Amino acid sequence: MELEIFCQLLLATFLGAIIGLEREVKRKEAGLQTYSLVALGTCLFTIVSFSLAKLLINFDPSPILIAIGVGMGFIGAGTIFRGEGKIEGLTTAAGLWVTAAIGLAIGTQFYFLAITATLLVLLIFVGLGFLEGKIFKKRT
Repeated sequence: MELEIFCQLLLATFLGAIIGLEREVKRKEAGLQTYSLVALGTCLFTIVSFSLAKLLINFDPSPILIAIGVGMGFIGAGTIFRGEGKIEGLTTAAGLWVTAAIGLAIGTQFYFLAITATLLVLLIFVGLGFLEGKIFKKRT
């Protein structure tokens, strides 16, 4: 049991770091540490909530899972900036939000889902980011 939990926490941290590494390469404010911590923290909250549900009679883990969403909303809102006719940080907020979902998936033992979602996030950040820059020539 302890080994599985250790591996879950390690996997969450690793997948978060992979996403964060892409953000570091693009010199975004949220990077390796932030994405790793979001995935790790969400995984940890998920493991604890479901473990408590197994130990305690009539314990519902859903309020803890809802709190994860609320917490991510708070963190995401802190990454969004308005100024001079443009809004920045929406992609970072969305990336952190989906990274939390990846941590939750790992905490509930949906490993294939978490790995697939990580690959899709990277495809979006790298592939669609490239297309967006080349085809739509974002205004700066």
